[in-house]
Amino acid sequence: MANSEKKTKKNNIRKRENSNYNGYGFMAPYALVFIIFILVPVIVAAILSFTNFNAIQWPSFVGFLNYITLITSDEVFMQHVLPNTVVYAVVVGIGGYMLSFVLAWALCNLTKPFRTVFALILYSPSMTAGVAMTVLWKVIFSGDQTGLLNSWLMSIGIINEPIIWLVSEKYLLTIVIVIGLWSSMGIGFLSMIAGILNSDEELYEAAAIDGIKNRFQEMIYITIPQMKPQMLFAAVMAVVNAFQNGLISTQLTGNPSPGYAAQLIVNHIEDYGFLRYEMGYAATVSVVLLLIVQIFSKGANALLTEKD
Repeated sequence: MANSEKKTKKNNIRKRENSNYNGYGFMAPYALVFIIFILVPVIVAAILSFTNFNAIQWPSFVGFLNYITLITSDEVFMQHVLPNTVVYAVVVGIGGYMLSFVLAWALCNLTKPFRTVFALILYSPSMTAGVAMTVLWKVIFSGDQTGLLNSWLMSIGIINEPIIWLVSEKYLLTIVIVIGLWSSMGIGFLSMIAGILNSDEELYEAAAIDGIKNRFQEMIYITIPQMKPQMLFAAVMAVVNAFQNGLISTQLTGNPSPGYAAQLIVNHIEDYGFLRYEMGYAATVSVVLLLIVQIFSKGANALLTEKD
């Protein structure tokens, strides 16, 4: 009897080990891709941030000199890049997140054919932003009287002469923020639609019996509490996209932007890494950007995670 119990335990252990091996096998492709394309680059960037590296000669160790230079001597970073990035991330990140939820909630109140069409229309700018910026937005913000915005403002008498929108330091960051909001309906927007559509309909019926009278009350007391995971995912994606989006400024005005008026941290990294070939310093800025994104992501996680 004792021997049979031992054999049964050994068989159960072998089954669990085989199950674990199968699980490791399924995880292996993702783990390999994660290590090669995410973990290794992060580690290499962290190492290079402590070096002086020009992409030609072997890196030379300089300790914390790059970080000290970034904080104490890089006036462009402290006076222009960091404030611009914070303003852009707050407006586009938070504004785009709220806009995504409102539009997702509004679409989910439509019938399926209309919802599908409008969701595709709102999502498409996030996929075609690069092409649209070079074709559409440059035409809109063209600095002569044939530009769509200048032509319209002159026709209604708001301005008397054309404004060179993409060169003026006064308007450049605002233009980049507007385009950022226009293209912010990304994967987080789709996740919110999925969360709303998968809400339990029985809760809405019970809430109607308990006194819920309008759609706004349904949204506050039923919809939002049910879709916390989707809202958390959308918040993290909004934070990451807001901080890593430097393509708008580069395609509209080049890098660096006039007077650094729309220069973001990503543009600063490209400036030092691929224009000046100061790879060590660019790696330092990228590590700082990674830490900032991590802090904001943790904040979003703390706000939207269910507390026991």
